[in-house]
Order: sequence, then structure tokens, then C-alpha cells
Amino acid sequence: MNIYLIRHGRQCSKLCNVDVELAPEGREQADLLGQRLKTYDIEAVYSSDLIRARETADIINKHLNKPRVIDERWQEANFGGMTGLTNEEMREKYGDFLEKRATMTEDIPYPDGGENCRMVFERSFEALKDLTKENYENVCVVTHGGVIRALLTGIVGADYAKWLTYGRQLENCSISHILYDEKMKTFHIERLNDFAHFEGKDYLMRKHFGTGFFRMKKEKW
Repeated sequence: MNIYLIRHGRQCSKLCNVDVELAPEGREQADLLGQRLKTYDIEAVYSSDLIRARETADIINKHLNKPRVIDERWQEANFGGMTGLTNEEMREKYGDFLEKRATMTEDIPYPDGGENCRMVFERSFEALKDLTKENYENVCVVTHGGVIRALLTGIVGADYAKWLTYGRQLENCSISHILYDEKMKTFHIERLNDFAHFEGKDYLMRKHFGTGFFRMKKEKW
């Protein structure tokens, strides 16, 4: 089974993990991806229940016209108290957490009730395993950057603290391809962060939207 994990399109807000619609660029990203996926023989389009993921999946599915499934287990990591904050507010309130997180030495949860990599992996991996029970050869799942990183980390058995090593710029509407071998019952990572469908459209790249709190300079903490 080919499982194509898609990061949702660019959202219309830069606040941390708010549940909002896509920006115009995000809709264009999803449309370009949908055109590309027409050749992939996709049999179903899954997504998380968050607005940006559902909208991305719906735009993709205009090109595919396949069954749509929404599963909350595919939603983004819970950012706890950081949810809804600007980068500056996160630096001011959670600077110590961000500094420790950047060292990638411990799988610490997001502050004030958030999840860590292990928690995200465990819930999303259950969704992934359930997916393999379906009679699909090719399926598309529109999810989130944190989920994709957590799944890749857990599948290869890496240290959960290292999950940020997967894609400093994990592009919106990029493809990360996981192959499930039904005979061996094993998962294989075939592709990460494929955004070839944006060729010649540099303005759709994530560098023009911002890097979130990945590049919060230590000297500002």
C-alpha cells in the first residue's frame, strides 16, 4: 500500500496552530497538488478534522473525486499554552521551553498541557495502522507537519527528541510517501518533502510565509 502524507496548504494566519482556513496561496498549492495526484491512482482522500487540512483535501479531491474520510487522529500536535500566540509572545512566555527544545536532547511536551513527539506518534500511528486494514493500494492523507515528523521518527525507531530533524522547511502541500509491505507487515519511507509540483512558483515556498519558531534566535530569549 502506498500512503501519501500531505502537509496541508498555507493557512491564512501566522498565529500558532489556530484552526483557520487556507490563504489564497494555500488553495493554489492544493490545486497544483491535486493536478499532480491525478496520475497516482488515489482511491481515497483522508484528512484531519482541522479546517486547513479539510479544505486542502477537498480541493485535492476536486481532481480525484474519491471517497473522503475525516479522522481527528491525524490532527496537528497539541501546542498547549502556545496555541494562538505570535512568535514574539511565545518567545516572551515560553523562551526557556523553546531553548531547551532546540537542543533536541529530550522529548519534552509543549507547555501547559501540550503533546510531545511520542504522544503524537502513538495516536497517529494507530490511524496509520487502521488505514492499512483497508483495501487500498494508493491513499492520500492530508495532515500536519508535526504528525509527519512524529510518524517518520517513530517508524524508523529514532529518538523522539530528534523529530525536528525531519524537514526544517517541510513545505505546505508537499508529499511524504510511506510504503506498507502487506506481506512483511513493515513500513518503509520512500520519499520526504516532495514539492516538485511548485516548480517555477517560488512564491509558494514556505520561506515566504515564515519559519515559525524554528529560527527564534537564542540571543532573544
